[in-house]
Amino acid sequence: MNFYDQLQSIKKDKKLTNANIGGIIGMSADAFRMAIKRESLSELEKNEIEKYFESSEKIEKQKVEKQPELYISENVMNVPLVTQYAYAGYMNGFNDPTYIEELPKIPFLVEKEHKGEYICFEVKGDSMDDGTHDSYLERDILLCRNVRKDFWKSKLHINKWDFVIVHKDNGICVKRIIKHDVEKGIITCHSLNDYYEDFDMDLRDVTKIFNIVDIQRKRNRR
Repeated sequence: MNFYDQLQSIKKDKKLTNANIGGIIGMSADAFRMAIKRESLSELEKNEIEKYFESSEKIEKQKVEKQPELYISENVMNVPLVTQYAYAGYMNGFNDPTYIEELPKIPFLVEKEHKGEYICFEVKGDSMDDGTHDSYLERDILLCRNVRKDFWKSKLHINKWDFVIVHKDNGICVKRIIKHDVEKGIITCHSLNDYYEDFDMDLRDVTKIFNIVDIQRKRNRR
């Protein structure tokens, strides 16, 4: 059974969509469907899919000894994905359940079922890249959990999490919050890249704050 046959079998068995799997490699549902039809995925793209599902062997090669062909945890979160090209659309549609439902979904393997509102953002730009393992690189996929507005009245857990912040005028940004003045409702945002200066943000101008709880990165990107 070749790569594409196995992938179709797994899609059917686990009830995954083209958007679910295509999201792993940054493809839309339609683009991924055509790539499967034409069997035109690159080796790098196939490797990314194999790596994500933690395959114990190459999907296109089946070993003589009995081994699992492809492993998918029962705990799969299919999470809406906002690509960097969809930032503007999200700014207009984040309060619309229909818009969120129509976003492509990306599967995240988790150890247990998580509660709360989750969404994934694709990183745009280099403001959080300082060359260390703490960096968030362009096109990284961030699994994020919404921080409800009533929690903003207490000090955010700025020593535990980095954040995706949605500002009503300045859009979506990935930042480290280094100070939260609860009384004034002001947060100080920090970029890991020294080229960018720290700046204050009034929470009255913020529509959403998300904790970054996990990250998905393509292979060989540091």
